Amino acid sequence: MFNDIGPLELVTLVVLAVLVFGPDKLPKVIQDVTRTIRKIREFSESAKQDIRQELGPEFKDFEFEDLNPKTFIRKQLENDDLGLKEIRNGFDLKKEMAEVTDAVHSRETDAPASGSSGGRVDMTKKPEDSGKDDRPPFDADAT
Repeated sequence: MFNDIGPLELVTLVVLAVLVFGPDKLPKVIQDVTRTIRKIREFSESAKQDIRQELGPEFKDFEFEDLNPKTFIRKQLENDDLGLKEIRNGFDLKKEMAEVTDAVHSRETDAPASGSSGGRVDMTKKPEDSGKDDRPPFDADAT
C-alpha cells in the first residue's frame, strides 16, 4: 500500500503528524487509523467472497487482479491457445532495426559526391540526367 513512500517522505509525514495532532493525541489517532484500515480490508474481503459465491462454480478460479488491463493482456499473451508466443518469439526487433539501419547507412555511403567544390552546388548548371527517376530517397525514419 505504501510502496511509493521513501524514507524522507515518511519522516516528513511523522513530523507533520506530531505537529498537527501533538504528542499526546498521536497514539490515539494511529489506533483509530489502523482500526479503520483493518475494517476496510475486512469489508473488501467479504465483498470479494460474496461476489465469488454469486458467480458460481464456473468462476472458481476467478481473480480480481485479472480485471486490471495490464494483467489481463499479459495473461492473454502468455496463453498458448492463440499462438501469440510463437509470433512474439519469431519477431526480433533488434535484428529488424539493424537491417533498417544498415539499409539507411549503405544508401548514404553509396550516394555519389555532389562535386569537388567543397560541398558547394552550382545552381547555374543543369543536373546531369543519369537515367534515374526523380523519386526522393527512402527515409526509414519517416515510415
